[in-house]
Amino acid sequence: MQLTEQQVRSLYGQDVQDQSGAKIGSVGQVWATAGYPAWVSVQTGGRQEPMAPLGNAQMQDGRLKVAYDKATVQSAPSVPPGANTPLNAEQTAQLYAHYRMQPQQAPQGREELIRSEERLRVGTESQPAGKVVLRKNVVTENVHTTVPVEHDEVYVEREPITAENAGRVRADMGEAQQEMQLRAERPVVAKDRVPVERVRLAKNEVVEDQPIDEQVRHEEVEANIPEPSRRRR
Repeated sequence: MQLTEQQVRSLYGQDVQDQSGAKIGSVGQVWATAGYPAWVSVQTGGRQEPMAPLGNAQMQDGRLKVAYDKATVQSAPSVPPGANTPLNAEQTAQLYAHYRMQPQQAPQGREELIRSEERLRVGTESQPAGKVVLRKNVVTENVHTTVPVEHDEVYVEREPITAENAGRVRADMGEAQQEMQLRAERPVVAKDRVPVERVRLAKNEVVEDQPIDEQVRHEEVEANIPEPSRRRR
């Protein structure tokens, strides 16, 4: 698959599918052999990125579809993530052997460089943010209240004896006494334990935008063309 510079730039981060349409990963880097784009590294989430050929691949709906099954690509020679050094002869030979391909030559009359640039892949990861402990303690507090209490109070009643009722009362002379049982209430305090509230921990997930400031690099190509050979506009 012959690609323009714009098409090469659009490959970065695109999904890579196998011949059946199953996703393998995404494009990490584009590699050139004999001066033109020939290989891509596939980001699969592992510590190495397997290489896949561009020569017989197709772009479909913004996805790069290679002409091999997923297992073949995943087992291909690989490079570390972020590697940008050119492939050496041994690596290139291993790739051609793995995919059973014949080495290709660059198109005649075409001299080009592959310009690369870095792009941010921003995501999130979960990490501990602290621990919440729900603990209950016993606190003593003073309670002031009142309670009504009863008690007997004694007073002396005097009733004069008249001539009308004198005949019904004995006039005894001598010492005598009368007793009366008195009653008084006193406060009594008891404590009851009763449940008053159910308390539990709960949490909500809050999403907020957090700014990210990072630097990315890109390559710039300058052509040093002698004046007699420059194209006239």
